[in-house]
Amino acid sequence: MTRAASPMSALGALIRTTAFKLSFAYLLVFALFAFAALGYVAWNAQRLLSDQFTSTIDAEINGLSEQYRLGGLRRLVNIVERRSRAPGASLYLVTTSAGERIAGNVGALPPGIINNPGQFETDYARTEDADAPPSHALVRVYLLPGGFRLLVGRDMEESARLRDVIRRAFGYSLLFIGVLGCGGAWFITRRVLKRIDDMTETTRIIMAGDLSGRVKVAGTGDELDRLANNLNDMLERIDELMRGMREVSDNIAHDLKTPLTRMRNKADEAMRLAKTPDELKAALEANIEESDNLIRIFNALLMIARLEAGNAREGLSDFDGAEAVRDVAELYEALAEEAGVPLEVQVEDDLPIHGSRELLGQAVANLLDNALKYGAPAGDDVARPISIGARRVGPDAEIVVADRGPGIPEAERGHVLERFVRLETARTRPGFGLGLSLATAVARLHGGSLRLEDNGPGLRAVLVLPLRQSTSAQLSSAVSA
Repeated sequence: MTRAASPMSALGALIRTTAFKLSFAYLLVFALFAFAALGYVAWNAQRLLSDQFTSTIDAEINGLSEQYRLGGLRRLVNIVERRSRAPGASLYLVTTSAGERIAGNVGALPPGIINNPGQFETDYARTEDADAPPSHALVRVYLLPGGFRLLVGRDMEESARLRDVIRRAFGYSLLFIGVLGCGGAWFITRRVLKRIDDMTETTRIIMAGDLSGRVKVAGTGDELDRLANNLNDMLERIDELMRGMREVSDNIAHDLKTPLTRMRNKADEAMRLAKTPDELKAALEANIEESDNLIRIFNALLMIARLEAGNAREGLSDFDGAEAVRDVAELYEALAEEAGVPLEVQVEDDLPIHGSRELLGQAVANLLDNALKYGAPAGDDVARPISIGARRVGPDAEIVVADRGPGIPEAERGHVLERFVRLETARTRPGFGLGLSLATAVARLHGGSLRLEDNGPGLRAVLVLPLRQSTSAQLSSAVSA
């Protein structure tokens, strides 16, 4: 009895999945980009605020120094005192050359600051808040004529508040990205994992022997749907091959039992009844003929198996399909004449095909052999012609063999393409039921198909094979793509 997976083991399995690892990697990359963007914004904001402070200080320094030049120290002190009392005022300080305070709202500075002209950051205390903890400011010290010192500055509290805001933004962003990323990774992983589990369950069903199992398709058209469709096509093909193997086994058991039994009976009869060497020789020749028939059956089965497995692809080459069809038709003209059946040949020129000329010839020969067998006149019937033709139809070549015999009912046309299948009306004629199966396998090897149609009356067998693209066509296709 299987035990239910514990929450920790389920979580561990979730974390080990490729989907979770990819989602986590995307989360890290996104977090790095987000922090880089926030850092760039924060740096620019700080730089902009610092530039604004510097511009304000420089403007006030220039204005106050101009007032000092125009009205002297008294005028400068009055302006500084008035500005110092304004709400949200900047920092102002006017001292003597010895550093003694004359006017302003700065009550305390580190030693030596007022004696160093230039711009820098420093701690300070306002005159009204002398006992409060020191604050931080950006100040500029300017040396006035007469040795007086002028200090103008801006408190850095706004910059500190901006840094706090940015820190909180970084923290909240980290929390938000972490929660959202982990939630998204969990959701995506669960969704992907569910579909993978469905595929795994299907494989277990198939391994248990049920080849009817198929992978579920969500219908979203994503890569998992494409994989599921390909797997289902593969499973359909495997199921078809397995059914074919079962049918072949059954057919071999039934169809080969008769000739083997006949061979044994003939051998037994020869041993019991033959009294002369000629009678023994005739019995042996009959058995050899039966053996040759069995060998032909097994060779055809092996050829069909090789074609369906794709093992005949190494011998493929380029050839003219029209020429191959004409050669087969020429070979069968004598047989058709002997059977009293006119053979009509209509083959277009230039049908380039990439494949096996020998296998194509064998497939066409099988179709012609069937047409002669079932389309030939019986008794006093008037000879009905059979025809073979080949033509170009779009990107394909169609090789058509038609007769005027009894034909095949539409409901049976798919069935007769299977191995060892013969209709009841055909069992009185020689054959093993492998000709159409071999032609179908050859068509599949070349990427084509075999169609059976009504010829009104008779049968029309259409072998469809893709034409080989010429070099110019391939180039034009590549350019258009």
